[in-house]
Amino acid sequence: MRERKRIKEEPPAESVALDSSALLTLWNDEEGADRVAELLGSGKKTYISFMTLMECRYRIWKNVDRHESEKFSGYLDWLPLEVVGVTEAIFDLAVEIKATYNLSVCDGWIIATAMSTRSLLVHKDPEFEQVADRLQLEPLPYKPKTHPGL
Repeated sequence: MRERKRIKEEPPAESVALDSSALLTLWNDEEGADRVAELLGSGKKTYISFMTLMECRYRIWKNVDRHESEKFSGYLDWLPLEVVGVTEAIFDLAVEIKATYNLSVCDGWIIATAMSTRSLLVHKDPEFEQVADRLQLEPLPYKPKTHPGL
């Protein structure tokens, strides 16, 4: 009998990085919120980029109001999260990501943070699939695309 080749699988990441979309999924109790809550309760170290924090705050302020944005910050204080700031390594990775992929500056910082911390990146953004060969991704259920004018 011939032996079958086994596909090399990466070991599961020991930490998690949450994209803005994952945090907002939890905040808004959208589909996938239960998975984010499960990860936060798993005991794994959970990171967010400083850019994740900024992106969530400005989106809530823009779509709701300033008070709700500030309330969100207080909510984050109760979650087991570590905010990761700018380091030289993250800066260099963010520059590389932005230069070589069709992603926003925010996404570049968030991906670079996940790469630098060797974390599973949890997200709800189909554009992140561009970097699937660079780090471990866990997509949450994507929102259905809306068609303008329909």
